[in-house]
Amino acid sequence: MPGGRLFRCRQDSYLVEAFHQKHVFITGCDSGFGNLLARQLDGRGFRVIAACLTEKGSADLAAAASSRLKTFLMDVTDSASIRGAAEFVSREVGEQGLWGLVNNAGRSVPIGPLDWMQLEDFTKVLDVNLTGVIDVTLQFLPLLKKGRGRVVNVSSILGRLSIIGGGYCPSKYGVEAFSDSLRRNMREFGVSVSIVEPGFFKTNVTRLDLIEADLRRLWSRLPQGVRDSYGPAYFDDYVKAQAFSMGILSSPDLSKVTWCMEHALAARFPRTRYSAGWDAKLLWIPLSYLPSFVSDFFVSLLLPSPACNIN
Repeated sequence: MPGGRLFRCRQDSYLVEAFHQKHVFITGCDSGFGNLLARQLDGRGFRVIAACLTEKGSADLAAAASSRLKTFLMDVTDSASIRGAAEFVSREVGEQGLWGLVNNAGRSVPIGPLDWMQLEDFTKVLDVNLTGVIDVTLQFLPLLKKGRGRVVNVSSILGRLSIIGGGYCPSKYGVEAFSDSLRRNMREFGVSVSIVEPGFFKTNVTRLDLIEADLRRLWSRLPQGVRDSYGPAYFDDYVKAQAFSMGILSSPDLSKVTWCMEHALAARFPRTRYSAGWDAKLLWIPLSYLPSFVSDFFVSLLLPSPACNIN
């Protein structure tokens, strides 16, 4: 409907005022989306407070930004560390409150077939991608309510369609559910909540060398019976198939994602959900609405079959 698209474009163009008076706290700023967003918002005049996990990430970001931007070392899996960050931000924003919280920190590995996993492999990912998001949000909510601000949670198209094993997809499904309930609850307090659902992009989360190294760790500890059920060639075939898929799908243009994040913070009428990347818009999200047998068939084409395939 051309009229509807025109209305959406016009609505999207209205921005809030006085960026230079608005504080935004971003997690996961050592690299990737968080690092680019911090520099991008700093360039627009926002007062950015960037949480980094490492000293090097913090120093490199500070060197690349203006003197307005401040960094803070924080581990999203450590409640005490989050509490320290919330206290620091509270002193920075004062009675004005916090305008924006961007929950961007995340990890992907371990990923792989489910029966290669142990419980701790799931919790490593869930602790960062889901429990960390919840803990950070809860501790920052008083500042956001005071500022009638914005929460931007980074989910994934894998929060709509689960195509890999491990904790990543469950964590992103959880981010979707948490964000929906948070949005409905916070609406009465003037706090908006947006979800960004990127497709595949070239970040540390999709680094093939890290993913392959962790897959090799998982494979090496498997009982012989499980290895035999997959067959001796399965590991190499899986790595090759994954590299091929990532090579086709992963985009190097991270700004497609950070534009969505910025819009959710700067627009007068932020969207509830943003999809980023051609694969998200044209492949994964449409596929998530189709019957399960269709999506199952498509996903099966991306990965090799085990030796003991009964089909």
